[in-house]
Amino acid sequence: MNEHHDEGHSAEDAAGCGHGCGCEHSDNPWETRSLALAGILLAAGHVGQWLGLIQATAARIGFIAAIAAGSWFLLPKAWNAVRQLRPDINLLMVIACAGAAVIGDWAEAATVVFLFGVAEWLESWSDRRARRAVTALLEIAPKTAQVNRTGCFTEVAVEEVQIGETIAVKSGMSIPLDGEVLRGRSAVNQAPITGESVPVDKNPGDSVFAGTINGDGSLEIRVTKPMGDTTLAHIIRLVEEAQEQKAPAQRFVDRFAHYYTPAVTVLALLVFLVPPLFAGGVWSVWLYRACVLLIIACPCALVISTPVSIVAGLTALARRGVLVKGGAHLESLGRLRALALDKTGTLTEGKPQVLGVVALGSGETGEVVRIAAAIDDHSSHPLARAIVAHARVTGVGFPRAEGFIAHSGRGAEGIVDGHAYFVGNHRFAHELGVCSPEIEHRLAEIEGRGESAVVVGHRPHDACAGEVLGILGVGDRVRPNARAAIAALHAAGVAEIVMLSGDNQRTADAIGAQVGIDTARGALMPEDKVAAVKALRAKYGSIGMVGDGVNDAPALALATVGIAMGHGGTDAAIETANVALMRDDLGGIVDAIRIGRRTLGIIRFNIAFALGLKALFLGLALLGYASLWFAILADTGATFLVVGNALRLLRDE
Repeated sequence: MNEHHDEGHSAEDAAGCGHGCGCEHSDNPWETRSLALAGILLAAGHVGQWLGLIQATAARIGFIAAIAAGSWFLLPKAWNAVRQLRPDINLLMVIACAGAAVIGDWAEAATVVFLFGVAEWLESWSDRRARRAVTALLEIAPKTAQVNRTGCFTEVAVEEVQIGETIAVKSGMSIPLDGEVLRGRSAVNQAPITGESVPVDKNPGDSVFAGTINGDGSLEIRVTKPMGDTTLAHIIRLVEEAQEQKAPAQRFVDRFAHYYTPAVTVLALLVFLVPPLFAGGVWSVWLYRACVLLIIACPCALVISTPVSIVAGLTALARRGVLVKGGAHLESLGRLRALALDKTGTLTEGKPQVLGVVALGSGETGEVVRIAAAIDDHSSHPLARAIVAHARVTGVGFPRAEGFIAHSGRGAEGIVDGHAYFVGNHRFAHELGVCSPEIEHRLAEIEGRGESAVVVGHRPHDACAGEVLGILGVGDRVRPNARAAIAALHAAGVAEIVMLSGDNQRTADAIGAQVGIDTARGALMPEDKVAAVKALRAKYGSIGMVGDGVNDAPALALATVGIAMGHGGTDAAIETANVALMRDDLGGIVDAIRIGRRTLGIIRFNIAFALGLKALFLGLALLGYASLWFAILADTGATFLVVGNALRLLRDE
């Protein structure tokens, strides 16, 4: 329960909790055994005295032995505090025990050592308990894989499997590495990675994750990531890194304890010296009260209250497929007042389809699709992929355009068969000056249905004035739970939810009305999204941004909390964001905000409870109404209560 790490700690100490409480994550059997022995000796001494079975001298020997057994938790850390001139709780406890021994209260000194050890053990246990769900992830992926080498499948260690190799996964087995299904069909349980409760059907071409469980079918999978770079490995790294980052409340506690501990030490010294020297007090009485004050003042419950809550909150969200990159972001989730959401891939499924093609002027339907696909074959934008897929499905052959140039948030251009063409949105058509009343009418019809209009035509250049050859209507289905998720976000306390879209305003309004968005803003460039996020932040202070594309990355970075749709999101969005959803489900955002709010509430309660209890018992100690054993019992009880309160976050609700 130190307020900071000692700089001279050993490698073993480095494995500690990171919050400066002096506990270790590892379950050291010697510590547990020594604590149990101290408890047995203490109980034997007390019971023997009460029943008159042993003499006072024998009981004293038992109490001294109990102190020696229980000091495993105290002396090494107290010695570090002395060496570095940084008084901490361990040193306070040693001084208090020494004072009790000086005045002959061996029973109380032994009780103090034992109950302090129990508090330390509880902290260590609670920290392990909070991290257990994440640590268990390490065990869910198999250590070997069946790899196709020289025409037959051979069992090899997963770290030896190369990208591009084919592995076989039998029914009921765990998938060892990330990859793409080549042959076979099956339902895969992805709950360990994404939190989805229902198995997901996998067909050739679908992605699978290491650590997920194959259903009844047999799969052959092309490996796409090595062992150290799988989604599972990435999750473990993110959560471990997040658990080591200090949240604002934790930094407050650290700063408080940094000044609090020396102040308490000085106060105890004054309590011991001033009354006997200046008021004729009895030395033994005021030494006892000073020792009681030291024990009561130890900030055990205060120091442990925040880190256990943060770790529990992070772990609870990881179980639900929500990765939060640090305690600071978890606290920020609890303070969110407004939320901005991208449309494509966030509110919608991000899998748009071509729903209609309109040929205009000299264009023909097949030629419109052919030119659009030739240019869009260079792009990874969801609308571009939909157009290319439509061309292939309908049997429209197309070349790959030359001289491809992308115009972020508007469209692209390229050379097809020696001619300059463009493909883009309504805004891009306006910029090129190719819109006419007829085209505006057609665009209004398409956009009024909530579809995205993609304009295709000759690009204006030199003597060519430009010409629209046709318009494609591309629709993206709204996520089935989007409306329910928006309602749940409002219920969770989010005051305003704004949709930010690169599509035109008509399309944005249509989608916004379907899902219950407060404000729908369309025709936004990436810089416009950044401006919108700035405006929201100025209005509400703490706001979140949800997105999945490269063009969302700047807005994600600017928001108080950036949230990426992890499964379908781009690497740029996921790396920039503070929170990643491992499944494309807006319900994950609801979980994140609710657990963030619960975590913040528990932290506030724990801090207030710990400080209030300290103030009460410090007053009792100074008035002489608190004994040593009662002081440490109260401190241990407070520690137990704040730990139990924090671990409520791990319960499924």
